[in-house]
Amino acid sequence: MTTNFDSSSFIAKYPDTLIVLLGPTGVGKTNISFKLAEKFTSPIISSDSRQFYKELKIGTAAPGDEELSLFKHYFVASHSVFDVYNAGQYEQDVLKLLDGLFLKHPVALLVGGSMMYIDAVCNGMDDIPSVNDEIRNRCQQLYADNGLDYIQNELKKLDPEHYSQVDLQNPKRVLHALEICMQTGKPYSSFRKGERKPRNFNVLKIGLNRPRPELYERINHRVDLMMEAGLLQEASQFYPYKHLNTLNTVGYKELFDYMDGKCSLDEAVQMIKQDSRRYAKRQMTWFNRDKDIFWFHPDDVGGVVRFIDNVLQKK
Repeated sequence: MTTNFDSSSFIAKYPDTLIVLLGPTGVGKTNISFKLAEKFTSPIISSDSRQFYKELKIGTAAPGDEELSLFKHYFVASHSVFDVYNAGQYEQDVLKLLDGLFLKHPVALLVGGSMMYIDAVCNGMDDIPSVNDEIRNRCQQLYADNGLDYIQNELKKLDPEHYSQVDLQNPKRVLHALEICMQTGKPYSSFRKGERKPRNFNVLKIGLNRPRPELYERINHRVDLMMEAGLLQEASQFYPYKHLNTLNTVGYKELFDYMDGKCSLDEAVQMIKQDSRRYAKRQMTWFNRDKDIFWFHPDDVGGVVRFIDNVLQKK
């Protein structure tokens, strides 16, 4: 797999460059990120929103202590599952961090696959009002008492436009939009402008992908390795807190269903694999809309390095 674009289309306007290494879950971003960090002596900023949480190590495939000791990482095990943290806060935190990093490093790496968090750093977030605890708790209770179908229908009543666009199978997205509607009395879609905010650094996006059968085989194997590493034990520690948004995620919610007696352990593992594959498909649908991404196969490390070298030399 090669890039879709000639590198000459990248025009560097600033002395500093943020290399964004993105791709679907399980594609193999970690290996190349270490190669790039070593090549460009760059710190690594995680844009995997699940790896932010220090309690979730196995199910998020977070870098281990040995890997973390090799290169400076940011936003890995930086928060607790009990913290309320979102893409808007992440945008501000990363921009502030980059201001300091670029004083010492001309190149920084943003590595991960959380679509909204990558967009937040590269393009900026819409100015969405904050939600108070009363509204958030009320919406969470509505979800807990009535299920996903109910909050989907509530969102449809309050904001049919966003209802037609949002991933209806993602409770986090549905709940967030519903919270804004209830907090402000206005449709969530009325706050979404989609305007790109200026950045004082270059952004170079490198995408990694594999043929679908190859990617899915890797995902299935990784789930098996997670189970062998103790994912069930890790999830069981947080069963009492399964209502938290941060725990309503692939690898944990399926095991919570097993603990609730809704399925067998084998069925739960198969669902983790299936949901992981579905998530990878959603990621690629999102990424394919971005024409600024230069695509490579993860095994083509040399091609990625040569491409970036060529681009940076044009600065």
